[in-house]
Amino acid sequence: MNRQRKRLLGFLVAIVLIVATYTLLYRWGMATFEGEQRSLIHSLEVVIETFTTTGYGADAPWTSPQMNAVLIAMQLTGVVIVFMTLPLFVVPWVENAMETTPPTVAEDVSNHVIICEYTPRGETLVRELEAQDVDYVVVQPDRDRARSLYEDGTSVVHGDPESTDALERAGIERATTVVADSTDETNASIVLSVRECHSTVRTISFVEDSSLADYIRYAGADQVFSPRHLLGRGLANKVTSSVTADLGETVEIGSDFEIVELSIQQGSEVAGERLSGSGIRERTGASIIGAWLEGEFVVSPAPDTLLDENTVLLVAGRESQLERLKAMTLSEERSHARKNVIVAGYGEVGSTVSRELAANDIDHVVVDIEEKEGVSVVGSVTDEETLRTAGIDRASAIILALSDDTTATFAALILRELDPHVEVVARANESESVGKMYRAGVDYVLALETVSGRMLASTILGEDVMALDRQIEIVRTEAESFAGRSLGDAAIRSRTGCTVIAVERNGDVETDLGADYVIAADDQLIVAGVDEDISQFYALAE
Repeated sequence: MNRQRKRLLGFLVAIVLIVATYTLLYRWGMATFEGEQRSLIHSLEVVIETFTTTGYGADAPWTSPQMNAVLIAMQLTGVVIVFMTLPLFVVPWVENAMETTPPTVAEDVSNHVIICEYTPRGETLVRELEAQDVDYVVVQPDRDRARSLYEDGTSVVHGDPESTDALERAGIERATTVVADSTDETNASIVLSVRECHSTVRTISFVEDSSLADYIRYAGADQVFSPRHLLGRGLANKVTSSVTADLGETVEIGSDFEIVELSIQQGSEVAGERLSGSGIRERTGASIIGAWLEGEFVVSPAPDTLLDENTVLLVAGRESQLERLKAMTLSEERSHARKNVIVAGYGEVGSTVSRELAANDIDHVVVDIEEKEGVSVVGSVTDEETLRTAGIDRASAIILALSDDTTATFAALILRELDPHVEVVARANESESVGKMYRAGVDYVLALETVSGRMLASTILGEDVMALDRQIEIVRTEAESFAGRSLGDAAIRSRTGCTVIAVERNGDVETDLGADYVIAADDQLIVAGVDEDISQFYALAE
């Protein structure tokens, strides 16, 4: 018996006892103080009339003060019962009757993605699917959460994703992909249920503990993702590109056309210059798509934008052009004086970062609060003495691979005080922490939720031109609605905020795009922009 039913039963028992007590008291009072005999049924009738305020019948008025006191007590008791009944039972009953009921069956959906439980990374996936008009159904076990999602316009089914019944109600026989996104143990159970319902549907699962990945594969998952490993590789790549002349990880558009992020280092050729006076376009031929200015992404930054150590450029061009630009963003003094990297935190993310740095022959020191194999300095990264022991004065960069966002943010404040010039790259476990980290002085933040959500979206959509661990997306798509119009006439940037960085036509990638470039019906546009802008572009291109 649930708590609400127990409360109702107790309330009803109390009312019965109160009514019985007043019935006996009334019968005795009438005989003792009024000198009149009343039956039990008559006495009960008077009590009920009093409680319900419907009248008193032939017994009123009463002459004795004692009986008037009894009636006053009965009236007050009735009022108290009414006021207790309304908030405890009547109001909740009305609210339950009027509240939105989440659906339990997915209707009119096929070739869709089933997402088992709604998490922050699932939210990222949903945005990606909606942007590309791909149907999906979220199976959510919590009724209140399912109702909230339904009211927000999310396609959801209330049910237990571990049960075959809920999966069948979500239309698994018509689905293309099932995503298991809960705890590791629950994910294994979900995969087993999926295989019981459908032996061939593609099944993707996340795993928090990478040592359990094989067990989820044994259960029947086609792919198992460990988001922390991907996050670690992203953090390591960011620092690798900062301390070497290599471009690092790029997004390849064509055979010789790539997109990459480049950080402006203090003391470099372009540091302290305005964008218009930097000569980047004239000297390198590379195109600036956008820039992160103190953590905020700006599409096509203004000519008077100041380039400093808080600037990260998103640029496109041929490899030779990007290499020339990379040389302009590196600090010669820093590259000679500082080569060391500090890795703070040696969990799953930190150990992945360490392995990636070692593979690129980059010297690094690992700091962790616990003494373990692979840790160079034991201590808290928020302790100045620990940072000095780790060689903060000789470090070119520090990677905050910590499991607690509050600690990472506080560490960034300390680092900025100790060494304003060291590059700080951080992991964020919650998207809400990203803004605070940038304000604390972090140069670059990768959010775990965004990385894993975009990685999943890329796998499901088969999209090979997508920045998985960035705040922007790079997509390749057809846009027949623009056919026959020039880029200037289409005004894609002003209408959506997106930038057309290249066009694939007849197997060739064309990057020299002017305002008079005319879009053909079979062209594939390669477009860059933040999530909201990409969604607007898709809506415009339909």
